[in-house]
Amino acid sequence: MKAIIMAGGFGTRLRPLTVNIPKPMTPIGNLPMMEHVVSLLCRHGLTQITSLLYFQADRIRDYFGDGSGFGVSMDYVHPEDDFGTAGAVRCALQTADEPVLIISGDLVTDFDLGAALNWHKEKNADATILLTRRENPLAYGIVITSPDGRIVRFLEKPSWGEAFSDTINTGIYILEPSAIQLIPPQTNFDFSQNLFPLMLSKEMGLYGRIMNGYWKDVGNVGEYRRAHIDLFDGKLDLDLKTKVEEGDGYRLYRGANVKIENDVSLSGTVILGDDVTIGAGARLHNCVIGHRSFVGAESELTNTVLWDDNVVGANTSMTNAVVGFNARLGRDVQLLDEVIVSDDCTIGDNATVKANCKIWPGKSVDPGAIVSTSMVWGEKWNRELFTNSKISGLALVEITPEMLVRIGSAFGAFLGPGNAVVTSRDASDTSRLLKRGLIAGLLAAGVNVSDLETLPIPVVRHGLKQGQFAAGIYIRHNPEDFRLIDCIFFDGNGLDLPTAKSKKVERIYFGEEFERASLDTIGHLEMPIQVEENYRSEFMNAINSEVIKKAGFKLVVDHSNGASSQIFPTLFFNLGISAIELNANLNPRKFSSSPEEYGQAIVQLSSIVTTLNCDIGFLLNSAAEKLTAIDELGKPIDSHLLLLIMTDLFLQTNKASKIAVTVDASMGVEQIAEKQKVEVVRVANDHLAMMEILRSGEVDFVGGTRGGFIFPGFQMGADAMLSAVKLLEMMAATRSRLGEIRKKFEHLNRLSISVPCPWSKKGTVMRKLIIGSDEKPRQLIDGVRIFEEDGWVLVAPDRLTASFNILAESESPEGTRSLIDRYSAIVSNSQEN
Repeated sequence: MKAIIMAGGFGTRLRPLTVNIPKPMTPIGNLPMMEHVVSLLCRHGLTQITSLLYFQADRIRDYFGDGSGFGVSMDYVHPEDDFGTAGAVRCALQTADEPVLIISGDLVTDFDLGAALNWHKEKNADATILLTRRENPLAYGIVITSPDGRIVRFLEKPSWGEAFSDTINTGIYILEPSAIQLIPPQTNFDFSQNLFPLMLSKEMGLYGRIMNGYWKDVGNVGEYRRAHIDLFDGKLDLDLKTKVEEGDGYRLYRGANVKIENDVSLSGTVILGDDVTIGAGARLHNCVIGHRSFVGAESELTNTVLWDDNVVGANTSMTNAVVGFNARLGRDVQLLDEVIVSDDCTIGDNATVKANCKIWPGKSVDPGAIVSTSMVWGEKWNRELFTNSKISGLALVEITPEMLVRIGSAFGAFLGPGNAVVTSRDASDTSRLLKRGLIAGLLAAGVNVSDLETLPIPVVRHGLKQGQFAAGIYIRHNPEDFRLIDCIFFDGNGLDLPTAKSKKVERIYFGEEFERASLDTIGHLEMPIQVEENYRSEFMNAINSEVIKKAGFKLVVDHSNGASSQIFPTLFFNLGISAIELNANLNPRKFSSSPEEYGQAIVQLSSIVTTLNCDIGFLLNSAAEKLTAIDELGKPIDSHLLLLIMTDLFLQTNKASKIAVTVDASMGVEQIAEKQKVEVVRVANDHLAMMEILRSGEVDFVGGTRGGFIFPGFQMGADAMLSAVKLLEMMAATRSRLGEIRKKFEHLNRLSISVPCPWSKKGTVMRKLIIGSDEKPRQLIDGVRIFEEDGWVLVAPDRLTASFNILAESESPEGTRSLIDRYSAIVSNSQEN
């Protein structure tokens, strides 16, 4: 059988270590990662190898040659274009008449490939994916298999709500000719996006085998360090091609011509390359020292990796450090925790490099200097920068002006010079400050900026849809917690930025690849006009103004000191609405509400509605995306009940064949739709999923459970101003009042609870939940929605906290409580081994 090594990848997230070498040539234990892969293939009899080359191909070709020095025969293919993962493999095969094993050249594993090949043959599979389990599976393709190993579901890089298992795709595949022949030649075709879904649709023999042993995708510097820690601890079994000496408290891998002077202390695992010198009195614990390197007397290195040709001066200390090729560190240097020093750097005597700093190639640090990072991000930023289309964090603590400059630079690098971006914000002075940092980063990347200053989010989305823009960004205080800042990203159509694009921005941000524009290509800043006028004009065209005028509504509206106060008054006048407006000024010191303040606002709104005998009360959040309603009796309508009322009125007043609601919506939606003979589609519980289903043209209305609704025609996103007026329009057309409609749904009982669960156990819980509910009717959309005789329950991992959210509904309080108790116990018990 032939083997193909995918030796691609720029190693962006490993930078600055991979600036000068391709990622597969990054050393693990003094040998390139790809050499470990070649050794693994050779050990299992796979000696006919083709390497697919991309970045710095000559470095790989020069190192391996024809493969004879490594016990294999190796040839090379360099695709002329980006054909995707599967398309590139098709390029490497002259014919599709023999099976092939595909493996990445930039991973570390000691899998028993022979056992996998035998299993593949026993199953008579068309393709086999080697699988393993991960505590946090979000960065990988998740796979669900039947008991016999047949793959039944495949999802690439999911969110937590979609993480139905902790079993992941390792990127190692065994393909038969029947699978290879499905890959069209000279075509962009991906394994996870194209080939495997195609095989599932054809009901071919696509299998997954869960492997024992070690596997790690060395995708970033943190994973690179962890791979070495696992090597030091004996969890990773690699052939380092060096003789081993066992000593008192240490294991030494000693290369040729190594010189260890007197009183050197070794502990843990120490790997010394050829021609290495360790000075007298040095102390090494869990270290790799590259070929031809020198460590000075009395130096102390702990959990550290030095590549080749380095010089470390006397009495220097470093912990959890990685030093690239040919660096020069002087005497009495301190590299504090998790420092990276790249190729060809010089660190002067008595210099200190503080924790988490990265020194890029060729840089010099003066003697006695103290190098510190302007931002040291904690676990939250290491896990992921984006949550859906937002970056959120504590204002001026986690989200700072300096960070926004970097985010603007990263987003500008993603878009490319010459593109145009719309920016806007809420009324807060903090948002103004942060937006200026963002704009600076965008302009420095050569991106043009049209700044709309302070406007509601729906108006910004509408402006994006009308203009020639590549993207939009809105900065606000989180409406539910004033301490948090949200940076919300839109695509050029005003839709939330898709996850695939936000992940690319993350890679650029963490890789620190911020190319600056030249002086003559720097971005241009402008302040466009007529955005509000265009919004109001199209708004009026999207509604039946005459029926609203005839109804003569009297209402109270609370703007939450948001920018809807700039838009709504003119609309009220044009619609003949008598409105009492609260909090209708833009207050830079009042930009969001705590739960207590929100409750007080609802009480005040209810009181005014009843006191003044109004028809309805509205509360819009400061971004004008979420709508809360008060009926004519002064009773608040929660977001779940509002969805039922909106759905009922919409289907009474509009022709529809199919509508969409989020997965956590009440079963009352189906009860309403059934009477109107309308189909209901459930989508993930996020705004992007709502927008995408409407944009697809499949549905006539989309409703969410957080006070957001999308009506066709005018707007592609949630717009609380339009939702409020549409509700008035439908009430007028049906001559109904909210207090009457809500009675239809009093038989439905809902209850929710949060169950603590460590991040490391979430994938395990989801896998066990999937297995345990296999015989029950269910929906796997965003979490697991399971139908029971007395109702339904939705179990979903929380995207921001270490917990699971459980929501249940039935037609009795007892039935709902029973479902909550039963599934909270299941989630708790599933965390146990």
